[in-house]
Amino acid sequence: MKLTLPIFAVLPLLALAACSSVKYDDPDKVETLTIDFGSTDLQSMASDMVTSLNGAPQLAYLDNPSKGTDKRIIMLMGGVNNRTSEHIDTEGITDGIRSALLQGGRFRFVAGEQGQGEIGDQVRFQQGSGRVDPTQARAFGKQLGAEVILTGNLRSIEKTKGRSLESGLQKKEDVWYQFTLECVNVETGEIIWSNIKEIRKGEKRSVFG
Repeated sequence: MKLTLPIFAVLPLLALAACSSVKYDDPDKVETLTIDFGSTDLQSMASDMVTSLNGAPQLAYLDNPSKGTDKRIIMLMGGVNNRTSEHIDTEGITDGIRSALLQGGRFRFVAGEQGQGEIGDQVRFQQGSGRVDPTQARAFGKQLGAEVILTGNLRSIEKTKGRSLESGLQKKEDVWYQFTLECVNVETGEIIWSNIKEIRKGEKRSVFG
């Protein structure tokens, strides 16, 4: 048997489906939509690490007289291992840290693995294509050598408590994030700076949630 809805029942559903809107919002606004790792967590972690690195006295010995007038520390931005159960793009964290450190003026960066492939292609093109003025063509063997490498780990511990009469039939979830960053001297292998940023988030869901 084929069932049909009367027109007066269908119209409200169509109206609800049509009621959607898009608007711009403040990218620095605290995000609390879910308990999952979000933009506020990323910004908070990156900001704290940048502040610590810019003021770290452990890196002062790298500003030696042999560097001339440019005392900036040459850094390679390594990777951050995602050891959480979530799919987190940790490059978003490292991109934010690198950008802020560059603006701070204490560090300069050399290209990582991805950039090196593109650099190699470009140097080979300039040297062998015959299209580039030989006096303008770049050559291998002149790149800056990184003094330090920045690497890290992102971990999480998640806990869930089911509904009970004691909790008012609420389901509780808790997640703890730990972000560790280390600065390693390339020449000696020594870890010369390290910092940890921790974030804890909690969520309660009602019986209907």
